[in-house]
Amino acid sequence: MSVFSRSLGDGAELGPLEPWQAEEYLAHLDRGREHIGRFIPLPDVAPDVPSARAFLQAYADKTAADTGRIWGIRQDGTLVGGVLFRTMDPAAGTCEAGCWLEPAAVGRGLVTRAARVIIDWAVDVRGMHRVEWQVASGNTASVNVARRLGMTREGVLRESRVHRGVRLDIEVWSVLAPEWRALRAGGAGA
Repeated sequence: MSVFSRSLGDGAELGPLEPWQAEEYLAHLDRGREHIGRFIPLPDVAPDVPSARAFLQAYADKTAADTGRIWGIRQDGTLVGGVLFRTMDPAAGTCEAGCWLEPAAVGRGLVTRAARVIIDWAVDVRGMHRVEWQVASGNTASVNVARRLGMTREGVLRESRVHRGVRLDIEVWSVLAPEWRALRAGGAGA
């Protein structure tokens, strides 16, 4: 276990996902390429090791610029998914969280637990006021994560994103820092 990892319970941990891990990241995407790519472009932008490395390098650059972050979710030492802040604007106090999992890891609550960790960090350490979650309306699993996190559905951006040649409706969910603190204090959203 890395000193930078955090336990998510049940043999799962959240930890760094960096350019030097491109081979591991690609192997993970290959195990779940079709499942992961149903609603998000992650597998499409990383079909090989150089593109996987470039994707992870882009997030390393975002981390250095304080405009985004990415973490891997490992189950018993194997990379099975991840969470990220696709965007971060510390001056405005806003960020957009996202997630993905390969099929073998679905249904264990890994994303919900990992998202709680990164939202805690965003609110408590980075001072974010608003954490957003944008999800394709048809992505029931991700919509359910937003609900479990106690987020509010703000609306639908109709046919706003093209994915694999199809226009998707994108739901916008969010939680504000005072709401997050209240949820956490009350144990709601568990």
